[in-house]
Amino acid sequence: MTNSLDIISIGECMIELSTNESLIYAECLHKYYGGDTLNTAVAAARLGSKVGYITRVGRDSFQTYLLDSWQAENIDTSNIKIVEGYNGLYILSIQEEARKEFVFYRKKSAATALSTDDISEDYIQQANIVYSTGIAQSLSSSAKGAVKKAFRIAKDKGCLVAYDPNYRERLWGADEANEAMEEIIDCIDIIMLNNIHDAEWLIDQTSPDKIIKYFWDKGVATVAVKMGKNGCVVGYNGEINTIPAKETEIVDSTGAGDAFNGGFLHGIACGYNPFESARLATIVASEQIKGLGAVKSLPHRDTVYTEFGR
Repeated sequence: MTNSLDIISIGECMIELSTNESLIYAECLHKYYGGDTLNTAVAAARLGSKVGYITRVGRDSFQTYLLDSWQAENIDTSNIKIVEGYNGLYILSIQEEARKEFVFYRKKSAATALSTDDISEDYIQQANIVYSTGIAQSLSSSAKGAVKKAFRIAKDKGCLVAYDPNYRERLWGADEANEAMEEIIDCIDIIMLNNIHDAEWLIDQTSPDKIIKYFWDKGVATVAVKMGKNGCVVGYNGEINTIPAKETEIVDSTGAGDAFNGGFLHGIACGYNPFESARLATIVASEQIKGLGAVKSLPHRDTVYTEFGR
């Protein structure tokens, strides 16, 4: 079968309401959307990848807005299930980089009911890369099962499997997150993680070299360790290289790691090696942090490739 999609991303979308004022005093909130796996999907799609998304969308006042928005980004929505219920919501206040306020309303949202019933073998095998995250796994036991099923199918069908643990202490404990990662580690070909927010919590390591060697020993071929303004370190085929971050003014770093992932997976799908893909990914992330919001500020292909030089 010819792969008709470069990347399939699996997870949760939420409505984003944002402001640059304190939530105590803000009178106006700007509507958008976000969610780690969706941010990555949009990042890759804006670069030119053919991307599919798997989630559940609630039949509420935001349903049409969400689906129309994703289709406008050229994301394939054919395997998104519309269900009764509501979509998750988060409210974000960014007054300056060091001061952010988040409020989440996601309990029992449509996406938390994601399950193995939403994973089609025929659809999964259309992709070159299948991607999900620890946040998707944390939504519910059924969502964790959906990620596991998708990864198993992808592995069996010869698709690359990519994963970011994207650990969030507010969602679950480190032991539970580590256990969820271990459940699917034998499927993973590419892991992208932060050395402080992920690796320190999950495997008690912050050294990029040690993190890379830990996952190499687990059988993961490509490891990208994200370090924010310090760039990233990539391990592949016995080689470890550091890719510096581009210096730029940080307006909002929300979703920068997701933007990196989108650039990295786009690069891999295009046939670039992991080191080239990481350089492209750092350009995507450096452009994304110049604006507000996880998705609104994601760069388009021309901006990124002008600097990438391809």
